Amino acid sequence: MIPDLDEITITETETQTEHDAPWNVIVYDDPVNLMSFVTLVLKRVFGYPQEKAEALMLEVHRNGLSVVWSGEREKAELYVQQLQSHQLLAAMKKS
Repeated sequence: MIPDLDEITITETETQTEHDAPWNVIVYDDPVNLMSFVTLVLKRVFGYPQEKAEALMLEVHRNGLSVVWSGEREKAELYVQQLQSHQLLAAMKKS
């Protein structure tokens, strides 16, 4: 039996949507890094202005984690690697 065209289109749309889903870069709170250092790293890695970097750092401090960036998988992988190279606890997760 050959599936009708509507079924094929729906399947392809779902597959494409899955690949396009953004990835979140998450920074977790840790007992080692100073808040000023976390702010500095966020500014360096993402190019965020001081105010945004501080707001994200405070979210990490108060909530235990913060989604600091969201976008395509390859960039998320690079950002996580850069954050980890600065000894921050970071991971990526599909949003």
